[in-house]
Amino acid sequence: MDFRFGIAGVTSRLLEWHLSDMEEVRVFPLSCMVQNYAWGKVGLDSEVAKLVLGGDPQAVIQDDRPYAELWMGAHPKGDALIKDNRISQRTLGQWIADYPACLGSKVKDTFHGQLPFLFKVLSVNTALSIQAHPNRELAAKLHAQFPEHYPDNNHKPEMAIALTEFEGLCGFRPLEEIISFLKNVPEFHALVGNEPADELQRSRDNPARASLALKKCFSRMMNCEKKVFVDQLNMLVKRVSEEEAAGKDVCSSNGELLLRLHSQYPGDIGCFSIYFLNRIVLHPGEAMFLGANEPHAYLSGDCIECMACSDNTVRAGLTPKYIDVNTLCEMLNYSPALASAKIFPAIQDPSDPCVRLYDPPVPDFTVMRIQVPPSVKQYTMSSLDCASILLVIQERPALYQTSCCTRVPSCSSQPMRASRCR
Repeated sequence: MDFRFGIAGVTSRLLEWHLSDMEEVRVFPLSCMVQNYAWGKVGLDSEVAKLVLGGDPQAVIQDDRPYAELWMGAHPKGDALIKDNRISQRTLGQWIADYPACLGSKVKDTFHGQLPFLFKVLSVNTALSIQAHPNRELAAKLHAQFPEHYPDNNHKPEMAIALTEFEGLCGFRPLEEIISFLKNVPEFHALVGNEPADELQRSRDNPARASLALKKCFSRMMNCEKKVFVDQLNMLVKRVSEEEAAGKDVCSSNGELLLRLHSQYPGDIGCFSIYFLNRIVLHPGEAMFLGANEPHAYLSGDCIECMACSDNTVRAGLTPKYIDVNTLCEMLNYSPALASAKIFPAIQDPSDPCVRLYDPPVPDFTVMRIQVPPSVKQYTMSSLDCASILLVIQERPALYQTSCCTRVPSCSSQPMRASRCR
């Protein structure tokens, strides 16, 4: 199995072990789990595969295998393995269970001795599902009722930070955009229906009514009979393909994205979601934050992702996996907004010009982007009062920790550090 290390970053204030053989173990490398989901980029086209090879030059990358996600954390589905000859072989989860003080007192007490976040790299070749993540209350309910589909009882707010140009769908479009598509795409209008579409138009000046009308429109479409939406989708794809072949502008029907998604998931109701959801394009370093109940789908590109430690996802399209349309339609946040409102800004750390912080409105995680200029020959990371995971994505620096030196095999003087310290 292919792995990539991270660094379980802990500061000198954190790991003051009472056991003498643990006193110097403050930073150690991790061998981390790769998920080979079908939507991932293949072979060395994948940033995940490149990081695997950077972490272990002996790793074998298969040219025809997708390398979709690199998991760095202690989730049971992908618990990282500690790779340090000072420590008897164990996983990060086992280490934390044995030495919960490594989390720092605030995190240990708040999150009951668990690492509260999961850190990932994603390499997306084909679209991921139309999905959302439940809040804590709904997560606990779904886990109790359907543990085979919802393996965790935790919420899953998450943040995606682009490594390359990264494309996704996120949140409901402004009503004017949705209404425009209803006018210009008759096949879409046919699935929503006249009465819900008219109600949406009448509710434009009333946010509360607009949310209810938007829910009715989206739910009506997502619950269409399969034969109905497949017939409408085939007609739409045929029409847009002919218009494109004739050199006509297909922007009014979002034609380029429609044809791309249909080529990946033919006959899937999720292809129509592009008329409801904002298309977001992130440039490297830009981020979007996805809170509970926010509809989204990743479409292409490579990103860093950090989330609460959970694998709960409610899906309803663009996937061969289990879908739960009724739950998704009931749980969603039906607040329309501009695409630009979904971009989450990083802020400059006032104490360090090399650090930018992605600090979302949840207690589970913060991401630090550390970009060290070539003119700086030695850089000291500041101490945190919580455990962190460090991923180096360019260059080959040596990391020095008190009395030991750890060589980081990877490919930037741009480390990304996931931690929680609030």
